[in-house]
Amino acid sequence: MLMVRKNGWTNHVVGFIRPNRIYSHPRQSWQTKHAVQYVGYSIQPPILFHHNSMWVFRGGMPEHRVVEYQYHPTRSGKVPMEYLSDYQGYVQSDGYEGYEELGRQPGVIPVGCWAHSRRKYYEAKVVSKYSESADEALTWIDKIFKIERKLRAENLAPEQFAEKRREQVSPLLEQLRCWLEIKKPLVPPSTLLGKAIKYNWEQWDKLERYLDSPFLRPDNNACEQAIRPFVVGRKAWLFSGSPVGATASAGWYSIIETAKINSVEPYLYLRYILSRLPESEDPEDYREFLPWNIEKDFLLDFDSGHLY
Repeated sequence: MLMVRKNGWTNHVVGFIRPNRIYSHPRQSWQTKHAVQYVGYSIQPPILFHHNSMWVFRGGMPEHRVVEYQYHPTRSGKVPMEYLSDYQGYVQSDGYEGYEELGRQPGVIPVGCWAHSRRKYYEAKVVSKYSESADEALTWIDKIFKIERKLRAENLAPEQFAEKRREQVSPLLEQLRCWLEIKKPLVPPSTLLGKAIKYNWEQWDKLERYLDSPFLRPDNNACEQAIRPFVVGRKAWLFSGSPVGATASAGWYSIIETAKINSVEPYLYLRYILSRLPESEDPEDYREFLPWNIEKDFLLDFDSGHLY
């Protein structure tokens, strides 16, 4: 768990590193047609009487992933609008209303999250008298995820994977859509199952859109998992912190989590960039600090002192 106080040394160090400058280069590459952008958020406890949000943006090509955290004193949909102002491509998120405006931005293709839809059916199953109906929907959705896992494990070429996935998933989606059309007028909208059906129906076009690209998955769980460090830290942060500290925390998490998803050991990575950054004056030099531009053996040698 990482929490940075307003005047702590870690706050000054992350200001020196400036992770937003390091990751500005791969962020530009997200404009490519295959790039996929994930958006998520996590609400922090109140800091100095503000309503606070920690936003997580996960994107890039499969071999060059970036997780960037940003603190904002708002949960407004204007945050992703500003961050992705020049972005064109897929944006995957849950059905939060604040994302609707972003989905209308020219060139942005919104994609839904089947995990969020599944969660609503599961909640309905637990407490609703319509548990058998909820089970029907869960069975179809679980089959969608099972197909995804099976085909991913086969390591197919992207085009072949997309074709086989569409062939196997499309009939299931057609069955589920027919089921929704039948159930929608029969289930009271105020019940949990009614709300699950409403969400599924209204999100349908976005939910089936993941079939359009082999780089898309049925859910944005990868982004949700990136939020976990903040969820774990909520109680510890209840009586500490500040907006400045939260911004610094976002910087540290951006560096550490980006290293981790690119299979680079965070301690070695931090040690390297903290040692080399003082020598870098040109912004273009920051490219060499991207995790995928550093050989793992080189980091080990650097840590052992062989390069001193």
